[in-house]
Amino acid sequence: MHEAPPPGLEKAWRANWPQLRSLEATVRLGGVGRAARALHLAQPTVSTQLKELAASLGLVLFEPHGRGLAPTAVAVQLAEAVRDMAARWQRFEEDAAALQGLRQGRLRIAAVTTTEYFLPDLLGPFARAYPGIRIELAVENRDAVVARLERGDDELAAMMRPPAHLPLARWPFLENPLVFIAAQDHPLAARRRLRLQDLASEPLLVRETGSGTRAVLEEALAEHGMAWPPRMALGSNEAIKHAVRAGLGLALLSRHTLAADPASEGLVVLPVAGFPLRRQWVLVWRQDRALSLPARTLLDDLRTRLRVRAAPP
Repeated sequence: MHEAPPPGLEKAWRANWPQLRSLEATVRLGGVGRAARALHLAQPTVSTQLKELAASLGLVLFEPHGRGLAPTAVAVQLAEAVRDMAARWQRFEEDAAALQGLRQGRLRIAAVTTTEYFLPDLLGPFARAYPGIRIELAVENRDAVVARLERGDDELAAMMRPPAHLPLARWPFLENPLVFIAAQDHPLAARRRLRLQDLASEPLLVRETGSGTRAVLEEALAEHGMAWPPRMALGSNEAIKHAVRAGLGLALLSRHTLAADPASEGLVVLPVAGFPLRRQWVLVWRQDRALSLPARTLLDDLRTRLRVRAAPP
């Protein structure tokens, strides 16, 4: 005699994992073709899996939209449930492996681009202590990191301005001073004191829309009642440093992006009143999802090593 499935799981047991994986990828990537490429499957295979899933659950998962298909509200909810299932299974595997001494597992971390100047150095000791833990580090701009947090792609994220609309635990772990830089031979480089208004006649170089540093700069200008439209937006800190060194303008960057002696890069930190702007690098994680043992171990490791520079949450 077969026992009945737990309440609420009758329909779930009619689906299989390949079908659910195809559904999640199609919703997340915005199309069957993209999902098929990401899953290394033929497009007809993904289409068939989606039709079989809809039939087995008795649900409409996609509706015609223009020349393609758009997911229904229930399909979006199901895709989120699939991501939750995958995350929970991953944590089960990691915790099961941890019972044997944390010898294997996977840890996914998202980080905004500026953290690439220091985050690998912070992760290095942990990686050496636990060589069986595979660390997957995704470096994106702030908007992309927020989207990854919304989807639950990663367990931890390092950023300066965590979003307010997600249930996040936060640990400020490192100071992030933001400074104005100029080329070493710029006329302002010889000044001993500057006001923010003294810079406004110079061309301004900024990061792309979605950058946390750019958002902080815009907030600071608004607080001073200043309009300082940017001359150019660039997609990386290194591109901005090259442009500043070439005399194309001034920029606000994290001090972490600069060498210990900025002059070695042909740059100078300008002595602007009220700067550096003191911000914090923050590690965040979803409060509505349990952290795996590798993630908890990394947090404990960082708290121990950074205890002088940052208090634990």
